[in-house]
Amino acid sequence: MRMLRCLVRSRDGATVVEYGLLAALISVGLLIGLQNFSGALLDMLTFITDTLEGAWA
Repeated sequence: MRMLRCLVRSRDGATVVEYGLLAALISVGLLIGLQNFSGALLDMLTFITDTLEGAWA
């Protein structure tokens, strides 16, 4: 919490840019990770759906 207060009070331009770049890199990493996870989840749900439909036939 103290670090957050220090960040808010900081008026140093370079620090703000560094934190902005860090946040951007974290966001890109999360988006790439979630995109890969969503593909795997979709494949699993498709497999379950096909298996259930096959059981009813």
